[in-house]
Amino acid sequence: MMLHPELLRAARGAARPLGGATALLAAVTVTHLAQAALLAVALGRIARGDTDLLAPLLASVAAVVLARALLGRAQRLTAVQAGAAVRVRLRDELLERLGRRGPGALAAARAGAVRATVVDGVEGVDAYVSRYLPQFLLTCAVPPLLLAVVAVLEPYAALALAPALLLAVFGPRWWDRLLARRGAEHWDTYEALAADYLEALQGMPALRAAGAVPRVREKLERRSAALHRATVAKLRVSLVDTGLTDLAVQGGTAAAVLVACASAATGRTTGTLTYLLLMLASEVFRPIRDLSREWHAGYLGVSAADGITALRTGDGVVPDTGTRSTGWAEAPEVHFHDVYFTYPGAGRPALAGVTFTAPAGATTAVVGPSGAGKSTLLGLLLREREADRGRITLAGADLADHRLDALRRGIAVVSQESYLFHATVADNLRLARPAASDAELRRAARAAGIHDEITRLPDGYDTVVGERGATLSGGQRQRLALARALVADAPVLVLDEATSAVDERGEAGIVRELLHACRGRTCLVIAHKLDAVRHADHVVVLDAGRVEAAGEHAGLLAAGGVYAALVAAGRTDGASDGVTEHEAA
Repeated sequence: MMLHPELLRAARGAARPLGGATALLAAVTVTHLAQAALLAVALGRIARGDTDLLAPLLASVAAVVLARALLGRAQRLTAVQAGAAVRVRLRDELLERLGRRGPGALAAARAGAVRATVVDGVEGVDAYVSRYLPQFLLTCAVPPLLLAVVAVLEPYAALALAPALLLAVFGPRWWDRLLARRGAEHWDTYEALAADYLEALQGMPALRAAGAVPRVREKLERRSAALHRATVAKLRVSLVDTGLTDLAVQGGTAAAVLVACASAATGRTTGTLTYLLLMLASEVFRPIRDLSREWHAGYLGVSAADGITALRTGDGVVPDTGTRSTGWAEAPEVHFHDVYFTYPGAGRPALAGVTFTAPAGATTAVVGPSGAGKSTLLGLLLREREADRGRITLAGADLADHRLDALRRGIAVVSQESYLFHATVADNLRLARPAASDAELRRAARAAGIHDEITRLPDGYDTVVGERGATLSGGQRQRLALARALVADAPVLVLDEATSAVDERGEAGIVRELLHACRGRTCLVIAHKLDAVRHADHVVVLDAGRVEAAGEHAGLLAAGGVYAALVAAGRTDGASDGVTEHEAA
């Protein structure tokens, strides 16, 4: 009967409006039955030539029709409220779960497929909850009750209706497994097409530069054709289902009509009772016909249910059991003690016994060759993953003691690839602190070396930067992200290759301003350019997942080793490493 545990779980969040919608739908059904009874009485009187009460009866029919219209409108509004409540709550839950999962947990997922599930799939759940479920509940209750009434009035008519009713309800279940498989194939194909289209749109400049647009167009055409085939295959099964239901409905109604007419001809039933049997024969199947119609509205939700479950329950979500929810009164000390971490399936640990302290209110640089484990270390600090062994403390308390939302509000991160939204410069800067003043925005922009360029934009701080900051250069986007992190005013600032897109001439000045702006904050810096780390208060050198050395720039340089070799090569890292499972193996 197309009941999916994930969709029923989602429906529980709107139990009250869903119950109201079902009750109103039941009231609409009562109006259909009242109309049937009134018409049967009116037709019986006409057949006997008694028209004295015909006008009141017809007026009653009109009143019932009006009441049904009003009840139907109220039912639709209530159902829409139930569906909207489920839709909003489910999307919030999915986005919250996605936000808690680290980048590695979603590495295998394509953005377009996730978008299809969160947007289109959840829309299908709305239709399932608001339209299909109330009708399903009504279908479970009304036909058996009406069949019992018909059995009391004319047992032979009930015998004619019962087989057809069973066939209409349970016959289509023979195709449920096949239909579920066709639905899964259709949704998978739809997700793949959505992912390919989004990827093509986002990568259009690269496709044009490589002359690959025709090849991608052919790929999208193949995807579209595959979706068409999957849709037709699903419709074939659906048409068989619908045809069987219609056959049972029409056949059962016709059989009941014949029995009622035979009973009237033999004098076993009166004219009024005969008309009532004819009306009820149709009403028995009305909920099933309506359920068949709503089946199509709710089926998209069923098709997407497995994808919604995967997003909601997927691996990679760290437990949020902490109780600390307030910010720190001052910049906290960050301490890693004998931390081990291995990516699933990797042949060696990404971090092996890492121990060091980032002093409170100081700037600590973490350097090392590619694959040393620097980005892994920061991922653990942000609790995108949990360490296998060891402790990470912040302000003397384990990371797990802090609520995730409080922890991530207290740590501002600027990564090598920062995301800007389709909004004004000011809105992007206020992302973490909507109440930040204009003066604070300008102060942060000056520290990041972007203020003068912002003022030269057409509308200054009110200029819309476009999706992903499309109207800005790479260096401008990165400096704007730096300013946004400073506006956040978090006690811990993490700069992960945060000046990689800035030219060397401007980087030295930005680094000096940042170091000045970081006073009073605990700052962790990962950078591959010497100017970004030479003035740090403390430098930690990672190599193959271990702390190779720690100290100040001059001392480490004099001591030789990995740090001196990196400086001699003119860099401290070629890229943000974030050890992947493949690299670790």
